[in-house]
Amino acid sequence: MADGNQPVIIIKKVKKGGGGHHGGAWKVAYADFVTAMMAFFLLLWLLNVTTAEQKAGLADYFAPTAASKSENGAGGVMGGQTVIVDGAKISDRGHVNVTVALAPPAQDTPGMKYKDNDKDFTKDKDKDGSLDEEELKRQLAEREQKAFEDARDQIRQAIQDVPELSDLKRNLIIDMTPEGLRIQLVDQDRQSMFPSGTADMHDRTRLLLQKVSQIVSRLPNRISISGHTDATPFRGGDNGYGNWELSTDRANASRRVIVDSGIPAGRIDNVIGKADSDPLISSDPTNPANRRISIVLLREKQAAAPPAPAVEAPVIPPSLQR
Repeated sequence: MADGNQPVIIIKKVKKGGGGHHGGAWKVAYADFVTAMMAFFLLLWLLNVTTAEQKAGLADYFAPTAASKSENGAGGVMGGQTVIVDGAKISDRGHVNVTVALAPPAQDTPGMKYKDNDKDFTKDKDKDGSLDEEELKRQLAEREQKAFEDARDQIRQAIQDVPELSDLKRNLIIDMTPEGLRIQLVDQDRQSMFPSGTADMHDRTRLLLQKVSQIVSRLPNRISISGHTDATPFRGGDNGYGNWELSTDRANASRRVIVDSGIPAGRIDNVIGKADSDPLISSDPTNPANRRISIVLLREKQAAAPPAPAVEAPVIPPSLQR
């Protein structure tokens, strides 16, 4: 039996929980992290969809390009708190001036010079402020001449790339004339563009014309087509059909192939039959090379004539000369 004078021992059991609530600070940190990640991925997306010009414009906008050249109270340039108000530490809210580069005009306008390589436009005026029209015409002529030279090279390359036309490269003469870019399909011994006495061209001639038309269609110039024969007399019957009619029919047959190849009919300026009046080899009027179809990409009227070195004389391959 316990003594009544002994102290009573009381045991208090305290429960300690392991998953208690620690407040909402972690939620704020997590929200800041998610916001930062969203901004980061948005920045990556913007960098991917913007062009180089837009990036340069943004960089120019945020980069200060003008600074005050005056000395302020601090004793030197940029010595104060701002660059627009003189004096040292007189304002904490001054703004830095920036210069934004504007993009050039998007289209050609009168009195503007156009550079095809970098799409740059600059004013070109005389001393009295008037527009230099002669300079503009000269630049248009140079650009047109360059387009003709590119078309000439592309036609020659296209002929080489087609095995069926490899033998016809000797029948193709391309040269520059005051009228424009001239493309001639000439006959050779035992290899003609048309059967004798008819305007029904061979299949290889049609294919050659189609390849030429594909290149010509990329240029806006109007087109002149002329047919030529040699000086050998031709009589097609009692109806008087001769070289004049034959050359005209061949030129018109060529026009139909060119239009069927995708060139608008409105670009055809004229279709002419010249018979033997304009021989390619004047010293030999009966030479087969005088039988030909001539296609000329006419120069634009407003463009000045190209310089003399750019005008080429027709180069007649030795195989066409007898």
